[in-house]
Amino acid sequence: MAEKDNALTDVTQGTTQLLQEATEKTAQTVIAHTAKYNDAYSTIDKFAAAFWERVPYLCIALIVFAVFLMLSKLFKFFVRKTLADRSYTKQNLVLVLNRVGSSAIMFIGFLIAMVIAIPGFTPGQLMSALGIGSVAIGFAFKDIFQNLLSGILILLSEPFKIGDDIIVSGMEGTVEDIQIRATFLRSPDGRRIVIPNATVYTSAVTVNTAYPRRRCEFAVGIGYEDDVQKAKEIVMGILDRDPAILSQPGFSVNVSALADFSVNLTVRWWINTSETTISGSISAIQERVIQAFNENGVSIPYPVQEVKIIRSEATAGLQAE
Repeated sequence: MAEKDNALTDVTQGTTQLLQEATEKTAQTVIAHTAKYNDAYSTIDKFAAAFWERVPYLCIALIVFAVFLMLSKLFKFFVRKTLADRSYTKQNLVLVLNRVGSSAIMFIGFLIAMVIAIPGFTPGQLMSALGIGSVAIGFAFKDIFQNLLSGILILLSEPFKIGDDIIVSGMEGTVEDIQIRATFLRSPDGRRIVIPNATVYTSAVTVNTAYPRRRCEFAVGIGYEDDVQKAKEIVMGILDRDPAILSQPGFSVNVSALADFSVNLTVRWWINTSETTISGSISAIQERVIQAFNENGVSIPYPVQEVKIIRSEATAGLQAE
């Protein structure tokens, strides 16, 4: 009996020891996992605490940026009211001051807001970051920067202004807007033409409305049997009686070509585009010239072709039979 009691005691002690060891291992594992989660929770708590600490600064940064945004709008309004009503002020100068000045104000406001919102941030860090990436940015945005610089130069040099009728790279239209990136034209048939400023700046530009006085001309042909001097006097009289035609520079009617079917006269005169249009003046003068030539017996010839039929002797004999 004593041996059996000793065996049971040994088994009981071994089982108890195993349970203790398992309990200790489980406890260690739970403690390890709990420590990990505690670290994660503490990190999240730190982030949350840091965020809530920065919330007032973020709000202040947003308010500061909004103030600078309002200042940029006030700057635009001030420039328009101060410069737009003065006769000596260039229209494009107003555009330059509005866009460049307002952009500079917003950029300064952005830098101040970043300094307030981000601890340890300085404008020098932003400049150094831009310097490191300037080469990559330069290659990626070469065309954009080229158009930007060309737009600023166009606005400053003012080769044309909004409302002018221009021709550039074979495209004609009225200038609607000159932006930093592109120039917007309205074509005579009512379409919008967008031309990059780099193209406008490096191409030859014809400004049709640069001067109020414009020259009009057209060519009219008379027959070789007609009196050239009489025809010239008729046209000169029409030009002299038209009140829309300027007396200086003087108008003229000259023989410009001896064509196959007519003697061509080139008629030239000057008008003030603020009083009439080129197309309207040319149309009116041409109508009067046609009517006056008909009344005075001056012909306006048109191409005439003679068709000659040559018959051979064999063909003539067959027709006779």
